[in-house]
This record gives sequence, C-alpha cells and structure tokens, in this order.
Amino acid sequence: MIVTGAGRTLDLSQVRIMGILNVTPDSFSDGGRFNHLDAALQHAEQMLADGATVIDVGGESTRPGAEPVGEQQELDRVLPVVEALLAKTDAMVSVDTSTASVIGEASALGAHMVNDVRALRRDGALEAAAASDMLICLMHMQGEPQTMQFDPSYTSVLDDVSDFLAERVEVCERAGITRSRMLIDPGFGFGKTTRHNYELIQRLQELQQRLQLPLLTGLSRKRMIGEVTGQRQADQRIAGSVAGALLCAMNGARILRVHDVRATADALAVWNASQHPSSWQ
Repeated sequence: MIVTGAGRTLDLSQVRIMGILNVTPDSFSDGGRFNHLDAALQHAEQMLADGATVIDVGGESTRPGAEPVGEQQELDRVLPVVEALLAKTDAMVSVDTSTASVIGEASALGAHMVNDVRALRRDGALEAAAASDMLICLMHMQGEPQTMQFDPSYTSVLDDVSDFLAERVEVCERAGITRSRMLIDPGFGFGKTTRHNYELIQRLQELQQRLQLPLLTGLSRKRMIGEVTGQRQADQRIAGSVAGALLCAMNGARILRVHDVRATADALAVWNASQHPSSWQ
C-alpha cells in the first residue's frame, strides 16, 4: 500500500510511526514543552532518530474542552516549525489542523500532509486541501472538542464512524482529491466512550475493509488508556499507549500517531520479528 503527497511517497507495506509535535501551551499531555522553535526542532529530531517517519505539527489543542485558537495565532505557531523541519530534516511533515489558511500556507512551504480532526468541514478547508497536493487524513469526531465528551452515543459506533468517513471521502473525491492521497482515522477519544474506543480497536479491520483506505490511529496517552490502567497522569500511560498502538497495528493500522516513538518502535520491532522469525539466527 503506497500513498503519495506533495512529491513524497510513503510505503505503508510496513507500519509507520507519526511523532506528535504539539506547539501549543495547553495540549493534554505535553502542552507548553515544545512551543519554542528550538525546543520543537530538537524534539522532532529526537523522534526521527527514535524511529518516526512523519512529524505531525499541531498549533491548536483539540483535547476535550479545548477552546478554539485564532487563525493568526495558529499560523504563528505552526508555520515557523514546519519551515524549520523542511529545511533541517528529511521528515515527512504533517500539519494537524482544520484551518484553511494553515493548510494553504503549509502547502506553500512544502508540507506533505494534512491531518484534520474535523475531516475538512471547517470553512474553506476542503478547497484549500484540494488546491494542494498533500496527503489528507480524514478523522471522525462526534461534536466539537468543547462538547464531544459530554454524552457520546451511537446506534452502532462502527457503522456511524464508517458512514461518516465514507461520506467525507466522497465529498473529497468530488472536490478533486484522489483516493491515493487519502487516509482515514476513526478518532479515538473524539466523542466516544471508553467502550466505543475499544470496540473500534477490535473492529479496525472491518473499518478498513469497508473504506479500502489506509488507517491512521492515535490513542497515545489518552483517557481511554488511563481508564483501563488506572493511570491518572498522561505521562504515566506510556506502557498502555504502546500496547494500544501495537493492537492497532495488528488490526490493520498503517500509521501510528504517538508521543513515545522509541517505545513504540521497539514494540513494532518485536512484533515484526515474530512475523518473520526465519530472518533471525
């Protein structure tokens, strides 16, 4: 399975790691740690050394209850980091944004991917993405970050997520975005209970088979991990997050969006060795 965007080809025959780079003061796990350019670049370089292929730069927190960020503020946070990453690393650079101007400006700089929790539903986002040649990841979210965890409910979480993403894929195709540029994300923690999240992990292969697009998953350090492990602090959820990422890979995910790149890469190495034991003495 191969996807191509902004002149970069990503071979998904093996599972890839997307390293999370939040350049915000209020992200749930690492808010404020990397919202200076030097710190952001240093962290990205470490994630690449640890095994990441893609770096996902986000300037707007979408944690439950998060408030929207102004357009200019998001631009000011994201663009210098994107520019520095493109100049100083060989990373595939993704922008975690729903904002049309951020998509357009990041594309002009040469960014390779848009990772949008709102699936290009914000005003102008679809048009900006279509005008670019970037990869597009469409995520399912019930509601908005301010309210999405108040009382999420579904008739069937798999059917509802699948139907929503199928509709967004169709909209993108009509806008001129080819399927070879698209990925899908079920949106763990975005308007879902713990039960919904774990049912989706169990049924990822069904989701992929229905939509026939590569899956990106992100459950790193989220509440769904804390709920089952009892770990209240996000930075204490590393082991649970790695286990969740590995389960996603085993159930068909091709890109894992994570905070803890080295630990995830080690887990994938062990799993890969178990799939090909004859290659080892």
